[in-house]
Amino acid sequence: IQRHQEIHVVMGNEACDLDSTVSALALAYFLAKTSPAPKAAFIPVLNIPRADFALRTETTFLLQEQGIPATSLIFRDEIDLGGLHHAGLLSLTLVDHHVLPGADTALEEAVVEVLDHRPLERDQAPGCQVTAELVGSCATLVTERIAQGPPSVLDRTTAALLHGTILLDCVNLSPAAGKVTPRDVACVSLLEARFPELLARDAIFEALQAAKFDVSGLTTEQMLRKDLKVLSSDELVLAVSAIYVDLETFLHRPGFLQDLDAFCQARGYTGLVAMTISFNERNEPSRQLAVYSRCETLHSAVCRALEEAMPSLHLQPLPSPWSCVGAYAQGNTLASRKKVLPILRAAL
Repeated sequence: IQRHQEIHVVMGNEACDLDSTVSALALAYFLAKTSPAPKAAFIPVLNIPRADFALRTETTFLLQEQGIPATSLIFRDEIDLGGLHHAGLLSLTLVDHHVLPGADTALEEAVVEVLDHRPLERDQAPGCQVTAELVGSCATLVTERIAQGPPSVLDRTTAALLHGTILLDCVNLSPAAGKVTPRDVACVSLLEARFPELLARDAIFEALQAAKFDVSGLTTEQMLRKDLKVLSSDELVLAVSAIYVDLETFLHRPGFLQDLDAFCQARGYTGLVAMTISFNERNEPSRQLAVYSRCETLHSAVCRALEEAMPSLHLQPLPSPWSCVGAYAQGNTLASRKKVLPILRAAL
């Protein structure tokens, strides 16, 4: 700010999963390499505090494998985006999301580009370039962009990051998981054609999947924070956590209800929806849901919205040890959190 240096930040969403992280790193790198006489410094920002990075186990694994140290990354609590914007120095490219959370609405006018793989939920400002395509991974859209540039910009490290991310997001390109599209497949093939020495698909997918689902060393609070989205209305705040163990194991962790109460009270959440996912040996997903709230009105409204959702989630009630926690098996395994979030947003 003191040197009036323009900063172009490329930033993923607040869950800061592997897709958000790699999309931000790869696109910022590409822009820095290809922008004509750039006035701005291009900076990928991981949209979590540095202290939370250890929870992103698949991301720490892949970056480590590619020799990228955590010390070379910039996290949300290490850059003053508000100050840069106030000084008129900030340009912001959003990857893997296109709606800024409430706390960031002041940054809206700094957004110059959006690259996302969700349906658009709002109009973008004029002058903002928007790419919103329903592919399995945002890294696919970044790969397509990089592939249009000079061949020399796509190096082996970037290719390995994008390749692993698309495979993890698209469940190793398995049609049964309902995430992969022909464009994801094309990008994986393109990366493999350019870099035949990339690890075999099965090997990298299994290593990333194992790292992602390795929550053995995490507390309940860390499991809830590991992959967290937050929805809010005027007076209610709902946390939505992806949980990587089966629901029964999760609900019966020692001190579970006290941990849940403490987690929501500390952050001002009125309730929490935990969406568990686990896979069998054929990589077929199994999904379950838990709805927690001490506020009976919110609890019943969220349960009702999920039970009556169209297209149906095919929910089957499961026994729950606590009256404030509703539990369900989710028969519609193709309905990922991305598809459930709009239902919950409408319920709020």
